[in-house]
Amino acid sequence: MTKHCSLHSQEACVSLVPIFNHLESEQMKEIMQVVQSISVKRGETLYHAGDKSNALYIVHQGQVKIYHLTEAGKEQLVRILLPGDFTGELALFQDSIHESFAEAMVDTEICMIRRQDLHRLLLKYPTISLEILTEFANRLETSEKQSTRFATEKVETRIALFLAECLERKRDEGNDIELPMSKKDIASYLGTTPETLSRRLTQFEEQGYIQQKGQRKIEVLDLDGLLFV
Repeated sequence: MTKHCSLHSQEACVSLVPIFNHLESEQMKEIMQVVQSISVKRGETLYHAGDKSNALYIVHQGQVKIYHLTEAGKEQLVRILLPGDFTGELALFQDSIHESFAEAMVDTEICMIRRQDLHRLLLKYPTISLEILTEFANRLETSEKQSTRFATEKVETRIALFLAECLERKRDEGNDIELPMSKKDIASYLGTTPETLSRRLTQFEEQGYIQQKGQRKIEVLDLDGLLFV
């Protein structure tokens, strides 16, 4: 992990993040003064479970996966952080340790703000706190939805809904989607195995619901049919 300072990088990072980008120009400059830029290579860990949580980490460029390890040592993916997403927010409200691992999926640029600096900013600009609470609510909703799916829905339904959500998040027209992570990570996220995921995708293809176009690209041919598997 390498620390470096780049005014342009810090400005781009701060302006990218929803919890900050509503602020005025002078307020943004104040935040930039306390931001540290970090480079994390693919496969490097930003923090481990058990590490002290004392900073907010914001993804500027790249991808970071947040995961737990089961008692058997198996990875359970919690979420994927994309540019503009952040982690470490619990440190803002209490002394705590990380309960999960954060690992770069590709070479990644991170903006880091220490807890004491962010506390000062939260007191000065309460709207930042409101944006963070909104993000908490979104994550809680996602977590509850995921837990419910694990408990009540069969694996093919979980996979179908995941594909439908990838399609919904697209900003352009068309039915082609690029999977946001490897099939191994998708399987972990959905509580199944890579082998089961591959079999179900092949089954969907045979049924005419999708067409696989390489390792990460899928065209959804029949969304209604997919949602009723």
